[in-house]
Amino acid sequence: MLRGIDVVLYEKHQTGEDAFHAPVYEETPVTVHNVLVGAPDTAAIVNELTLTGRRLAYTLALPKGDSHDWHNVTVEFFGQKFRTYGDVVQGMESLVPLAWNKQVKVERYG
Repeated sequence: MLRGIDVVLYEKHQTGEDAFHAPVYEETPVTVHNVLVGAPDTAAIVNELTLTGRRLAYTLALPKGDSHDWHNVTVEFFGQKFRTYGDVVQGMESLVPLAWNKQVKVERYG
């Protein structure tokens, strides 16, 4: 049986504005259980770098029923920090046979 790992997701909450009226955020760590981490193949890394200018490190498969916001947030796993980018790709829950129905891409961060 497949099982994912625990990933720390840093949720962003707006706490105010700076002197230029840009939003200021505070990050709160939340542990998300049962996340699959997949390594991309070389072609996917080259394509992402060519198309978006970002170096794809991993693809995360998110468990069904997850309601967290994964858009441009910091995540931590394997003792390293990563940043999500792009939109979350979601399949229909009832048609996906396994426990994961969303995917998000991450790049190395910090």
